Amino acid sequence: MSEGFVSRGFRGRRKPGDERGRIPPGQYLERGFPVLSAGPTPHMPLATWDFSLLGEVDQPKQWTWDAFRALPHEMVTKDIHCVTKWSKLDTHWEGVSVETLLEQVAYDAKYVIAFSDGGYTTNLPLEDVLGGKAWVVDAYEGQPLPPEHGGPARLLVPHLYFWKSAKWVRGLRLVAQDEPGFWESLGYHNHGDPWKEERYRGD
Repeated sequence: MSEGFVSRGFRGRRKPGDERGRIPPGQYLERGFPVLSAGPTPHMPLATWDFSLLGEVDQPKQWTWDAFRALPHEMVTKDIHCVTKWSKLDTHWEGVSVETLLEQVAYDAKYVIAFSDGGYTTNLPLEDVLGGKAWVVDAYEGQPLPPEHGGPARLLVPHLYFWKSAKWVRGLRLVAQDEPGFWESLGYHNHGDPWKEERYRGD
């Protein structure tokens, strides 16, 4: 895969007013891109970075940075929604679909646990990461993904609240039984659908 990136605006601009109906309940439109993290920002050298598929798989799979970059990449334009109540529209990413990654192994699982540098984890049903719903992205707005936004690579699951889009992701562990991740174990909702306002346990 070429290291070149598509420039900002490759999908065109929406007309003013198109945001109506695209902001979930309780959210407000954010023009910037706030940086929110539970801890310090890791800085992983690309020479030692890798991404793994583990757990209920026939054989664990691992990619170096160069091998990951050589996988088929897609350009993705999506709205994103943070549990802190901001929404950002028409964000542009580039990355590898989770479906493409999981095609590399045979597995017997119903859930994935994304794990990241710094010890962060988040849990997702397989149905929320397959079918063009989730990617491991390494570029944002035509540039390599910066560390403060999860670079060199982060999970992108735009139909759920953004804490599910784990920053600094290093792999997926496939499991038969659901396991709460970092924020889920601290009282956040286990699923996180912004259109249902699934912010906290009990919502």
